[in-house]
Amino acid sequence: MSIITEVAEAFEVHFPVVVIGAGACGCCAALAAHEGGADVVLLERDNQPRGSTALSGGQIPAGGTRLQDEAGIADSALLLAQDLIAKAKGQNDAEMARHIAAEAAETIEWLVDRHEVPLSALSSFQYPGHSAPHMHATPGLHGAELLEALLQAVAKGNIDILTAAHATDLYADGSGGVTGVRFRRPDGRLESVGCDALILACNGYGGNPEMIKRYIPDMADAHYHGHVGNQGDAVAWGLALGATVSDMGSYQGHGAVVTPHMVHLGWACITEGGYQVNQRGERFSHENEGYSEQARKVLAQPGGLAWTVFDARCHEVAMQLHSHRDAEAAGAIRRVQSLAELAAYIGCPEDGLATTMTDVEAMARAERRDPLGRDFSTHPPLTPPYYVAKVTGALFHTQGGLDVDGEGRVMTADGSVLPNLFAGGGAARGLSGPADWGYLSGSGLLMATNLGRLAGTAAARLVSASA
Repeated sequence: MSIITEVAEAFEVHFPVVVIGAGACGCCAALAAHEGGADVVLLERDNQPRGSTALSGGQIPAGGTRLQDEAGIADSALLLAQDLIAKAKGQNDAEMARHIAAEAAETIEWLVDRHEVPLSALSSFQYPGHSAPHMHATPGLHGAELLEALLQAVAKGNIDILTAAHATDLYADGSGGVTGVRFRRPDGRLESVGCDALILACNGYGGNPEMIKRYIPDMADAHYHGHVGNQGDAVAWGLALGATVSDMGSYQGHGAVVTPHMVHLGWACITEGGYQVNQRGERFSHENEGYSEQARKVLAQPGGLAWTVFDARCHEVAMQLHSHRDAEAAGAIRRVQSLAELAAYIGCPEDGLATTMTDVEAMARAERRDPLGRDFSTHPPLTPPYYVAKVTGALFHTQGGLDVDGEGRVMTADGSVLPNLFAGGGAARGLSGPADWGYLSGSGLLMATNLGRLAGTAAARLVSASA
């Protein structure tokens, strides 16, 4: 990946706005730029757009939407902002958190009303750190379904999208302004497109082992559960043009990826009262602090393994989530009738597991407090038959990235912005603060959709003003 500052010949084609990446961020950016009157093209490296959006649960947080009002959910942008800041322990960009939270309801309603994305407000379960049911999702609660709806909106808008177009280099002038993009076709042929504004929506660097070793060494040997195309291109290009980056050690992990199948459980099996034990049959953490930070806690156990234990009630709620249904279909979830069967499946001492289960049952009845700090009293004790899955911790996607302003314009060290470069989604700094424990469920798609819309709008305004 490089910056080319000398162009010997004219570009083969020119679009006022070019967007690299056709996930949620890129689609929202393209839709907004198109609505702003700009001709726009999406460049997508895969034959069929998928990326991080398709691998996600497809749930977008927002507070105070019309959909929530219709569902009888009391929520607000203020509550969402407070949750984002609290989850990151006040170590994220609080101003950006409040800004994105304030924009989120408009983005949700824009997607529903303008682009017929079939979102609804969810209230059947709540993720750790959510003080209200913030989530909105398509009927299948699946990122691939959300992405398909966004791509349909792009198609209805007659917005150009070039697939199998792997962006490799940016063209730039002497002032840091981007003038075009070079991309490679599957047969190795190089093509180029000129632009007046460029939006980087090509996610983070989770698929780049060298960058993981540099920025997140604790996860260098962990299973990577994200898209291979997340190579850190946006960060490399931005730095080469004089941009700054922040929170590069931040990421979203997941502490319940079933092994060896490598699909993840729906976290509702934990939030509804399930828990995790290690090879000794002992709990080792407050599981419900968040699924992101739970990844490291699981990896710290013997063999980097744990067993998630839940019951039919938890299982039924988790089965709303596509990933959990995949785990069930893969045969990764075992149903057992007794403590003895459960201990035998885990391979742990039965007496030790019995002590753990008795303790948790007492905590659920509020007869004792959890020394690890979790409150089990909001849900009933688990009852047989029990469900169990062998899991490990995994890296899903990175949260550090290019510093941007409220419109997604990429910033430099002196606080100014690059002339015509925008970034959003995983390409931009997230709202998780410096580490894994700051990730609030859904905040990846929150940043992708909102910064996509805001950057697309701003890019269209920029090119219109310069026309």
